[in-house]
Amino acid sequence: MATPAEPRNAATVVLLRDGDSGPEVYLLRRQTSMAFAGGMCVFPGGGVDPRDFSEDLDDDPTWSGPSVADWATTLGCEPHLARALVCAAVRETFEESGVLLAGPTADTVVSDTTGDDWEADRVALESRELSMSDFLDRRGLVLRTDLLGAWSGWLTPVFEPRRYRTWFFAALLPEGQHARDVSSESSSVTWLPAMDAVAAVEDGEMLMLPPTYLTCLDVGQHASVAEVLVEAGQRTVEMFTPEVVSTGEDFTLSTPPLYEALLESR
Repeated sequence: MATPAEPRNAATVVLLRDGDSGPEVYLLRRQTSMAFAGGMCVFPGGGVDPRDFSEDLDDDPTWSGPSVADWATTLGCEPHLARALVCAAVRETFEESGVLLAGPTADTVVSDTTGDDWEADRVALESRELSMSDFLDRRGLVLRTDLLGAWSGWLTPVFEPRRYRTWFFAALLPEGQHARDVSSESSSVTWLPAMDAVAAVEDGEMLMLPPTYLTCLDVGQHASVAEVLVEAGQRTVEMFTPEVVSTGEDFTLSTPPLYEALLESR
């Protein structure tokens, strides 16, 4: 009979690259001391910051790609939140992996973010000393929102004390950039073929929350990152909240219809 915790809006990015056996995903293992999902392997991401919002929805010089209105339709939310979610997705990816989905022009992307000056900006963003908009404006960069694809949406079950309304995005690792272990929230990072990550979870060698596991399973059905991004370009997000359901002999959490057939094949 308790009142459910108020969810916090969040964005996470499935960072991808092509491998010999299909798409590979970039995973961070969260510090075991973390209050939420400690010890779990996750994609780069985090909560929306108040400074991710902006009043410049129609004439933002730091924005490139689909309009905020188009993103709102794709993400299934109002435009101000859609703008903040896309901004948070790019910001959190940079903070937690050093990968920046931005460039000097609408058709270019930063080729290297490993210098000391980039690292100083990344740390300032992570500590909230610097906003994403100020960072882009100061460096003369535009947010390459066209490099992101929408994938899914998950809302933490009502019985959890910490809840997140999380939009999942997908993106290809930009050419020339390198993901690296920079986040203060992670104890280790790795690139893994999506289906190898699935197998590791099923074998008890890796811990993941259901949305992360199911996303890896979903991505692993595709032969290349290009196929994943084509699929992402055709999706609109419908937020799903897992519920406790009976299996007859036990209880489990419900899954979106999209994933039921994939799970039956395991």
